[in-house]
Amino acid sequence: MFEIFKNLKDSKEILQTPYLHTLKGDFSKSNLLIFGDNLNAMRFLLQEKDYNNKIDLVYIDPPFGTNNIFKLGSTMSADKDSRVAYSDKFNLKDYLEFLYDRLIVIREIMSEKGSLYLHIDNKMGHYVKILCDEVFGRENFINDIARIKCNPKNFKRKAYGNIKDMILFYAKSSHYIFNDVKEEISETEKNRRFSKQDNKGFYTTIPLHAPGVTHNGESGQEWNGIRPPKGRHWRCSLKELDRLQEEGLIEWSRNNNPRKKVYANECDGKKIQDIWEFKDAQNPIYPTEKNRAMLRRIIAMSSNIDSKVMDCFCGGGGFLQEAYSLERKYIGIDESAEAIRLNKKWINSNLCQDDFEIIHSLETNYIINEVAETIEWE
Repeated sequence: MFEIFKNLKDSKEILQTPYLHTLKGDFSKSNLLIFGDNLNAMRFLLQEKDYNNKIDLVYIDPPFGTNNIFKLGSTMSADKDSRVAYSDKFNLKDYLEFLYDRLIVIREIMSEKGSLYLHIDNKMGHYVKILCDEVFGRENFINDIARIKCNPKNFKRKAYGNIKDMILFYAKSSHYIFNDVKEEISETEKNRRFSKQDNKGFYTTIPLHAPGVTHNGESGQEWNGIRPPKGRHWRCSLKELDRLQEEGLIEWSRNNNPRKKVYANECDGKKIQDIWEFKDAQNPIYPTEKNRAMLRRIIAMSSNIDSKVMDCFCGGGGFLQEAYSLERKYIGIDESAEAIRLNKKWINSNLCQDDFEIIHSLETNYIINEVAETIEWE
C-alpha cells in the first residue's frame, strides 16, 4: 500500500470509538437535519436502533482537498464580504484519514441492501477509490461514473480541458437496490432507431446470439438447421427461439442469421451508461451545489419509496430536497451554520416541517433563528 495509506486506523478501532457529544432532538421524526460534525453524528446514530444498519442509500459530496475556502454565492471565493460556507483546507494524508474514518462508519450504518455514491474530483478520485476498495471490498465496486460537469474550457494551462468529475458507486453487499430506471428516448432517436416497419408497427432488430462459447448445454446446439456463429452462443433457450419464430418475431438477415424484432411501442427507454452529462448551475446558492436531475436519478435508481437515505455532507440540501420529493426519508448532516440555515429555509418554505426535526448537541445548545437567518447561541 502507498506510504500515505500506512497509518490508517484499524476499522474495529474506528467503530469502537464512542461519540463525543450526545445529540438532542426527536429521533422518531422521519426526516432529520443534524447540525454538527458528521463523524460524531453517525457514531451517535449507530446507537439508535432505527438507524443502525437501516440506511439504504448514502450520497456524499465531501470536500475535495482543494485547499480553498468556499463562500456563499460562488464555487470558491466570491467577494471578500461573502459569508464562509466551509473551508477545504487539507493535505493529502490528513484528507484521506478524514475520509477513511467516515467511510468505515458509513458502511456500518448502511443496510445490507444499501449503496454509496461518492462524488469526487479526478485529482483525489484515484486515492479515494483505494480507500473505498479497502472499506467496501473490491467485489462491491459497481461503477466509476464519469460526470460531465461543465462546458468545454479554453484555458492556457498545458493540459486538456477538465470538464468532468467522478462518482464512485459501491454496494455493501450483492443484495443492493438497483431499480434500473431507463433513460427516455427522444422522438428523433426513436425514429432513427426503429426504422423498419411491418403490419405490427415500427421495429428494430437485435442479435439472438452473444459472445462466448458453450461447450455443454443447449445454448451451443443446433437450432432450425444452424448453429451459433463461431465463438458465440444463443442468448435464449431453443424453446424460446421456437416461440419467437412461431410468433413472427424473428427476422432473417442476408447472411441467414436470426435477429429478434423489438417494436418501438414496447421500448421503455434505454439503459443508462456510466457517462452522465449533468452540468451544474452557474450561480449556485451554496458553493459546489450539484445538478438536481443527477441527484434525482441516483435516488430513484438506488432506493425505494420510504427508504432511509443520507447525505452527511449535505451543504445546501439539494439531495435532501430531491429525496423528499421522491418520498424517501432523509438524514442530512453538516457542521456549517450556513448550510443548516439554508436547509431550514427550504423546509419552512415548502411546508414540509411536520415530520422533520433539527438535531443538535447538548454541549453546544445550537438553535435555529430563522428571523435573523443565522445560527445563534441559546
